[in-house]
Amino acid sequence: MSYLINDKCNGCTACAKACPTHAIVGARKEVHVIDPETCVDCGVCGMTCPVPEAVIDQDGKVCVMIHRKDRPRPRPVAGARCVSCNLCVEVCPFGCLGLVIPDGAAERRPLVILVNEKRCVSCELCVSSCPTVYLEMRKAA
Repeated sequence: MSYLINDKCNGCTACAKACPTHAIVGARKEVHVIDPETCVDCGVCGMTCPVPEAVIDQDGKVCVMIHRKDRPRPRPVAGARCVSCNLCVEVCPFGCLGLVIPDGAAERRPLVILVNEKRCVSCELCVSSCPTVYLEMRKAA
């Protein structure tokens, strides 16, 4: 299930403008709708919406607006921990990540870097796909 916009939506269009996949449609001052086929569950609609309780996440929780400067930013996996599997690059719906060999690197192994920070919407799909992060979370539990 994707995110849901409910009848508290005032049609301000903030979510539609912010949606990187153009999954949100609706006329100004009317309730907007998210196309579940196009939605990639990035959560930008909920982080952008200024109307309290208008956007519900896939777990049924109310989304709260987060100003862009306060949103989580991608953190590169430390070189020794990155296994160069490319999963995060493949899962990123916005082309923000790339697998490259850093200039001057002692080890000629490709690492994931943020290649387009402006397109990043802080969806953290890259984090959820990372086997290194997943293994670290399991060890901590």
